[in-house]
Amino acid sequence: MGVNQAEDQAWMRHAIRLAQRAEAQGEVPVGAVLVLDNKCIAEGWNTPITDNDPTAHAEINAMRLAGQQLDNYRLIDSTLYVTLEPCVMCMGAIAHARVKRLVFGAIDEKRGAVCSALELSNADFLNHQIDWQGEVLAETCGNLLRDFFKAKRKKL
Repeated sequence: MGVNQAEDQAWMRHAIRLAQRAEAQGEVPVGAVLVLDNKCIAEGWNTPITDNDPTAHAEINAMRLAGQQLDNYRLIDSTLYVTLEPCVMCMGAIAHARVKRLVFGAIDEKRGAVCSALELSNADFLNHQIDWQGEVLAETCGNLLRDFFKAKRKKL
């Protein structure tokens, strides 16, 4: 695919702006952008509280929209940029959608399912292997989450 570091960072900055949208709505600040042929085909941010939907993670929201845009549930040759390492639910959906490449920002040591708590990116039982790159603008992505939760704890 020949994606370079500058492109990865540019798309991650886009995902960070979407994470800030989630935060403005009182949601955990995670954003996602789905890219095909270096064009944004869909974007999403966390909305489980807003939508009363436990599956409304940024990645799922972006992939749902992309499926509708492409009129296909397979997102072949796409790259998904997300500000936080995906959870097990999202990794399952990413594999089923056949996303080619995953790029994420902050590592999620407790719940991350790419390379942290679980390593589903190349699990033998999945029928699709996902190329991935982690820690792209990790400090910015991580600070966004840390600051959000720090402010939330102060309110308690």
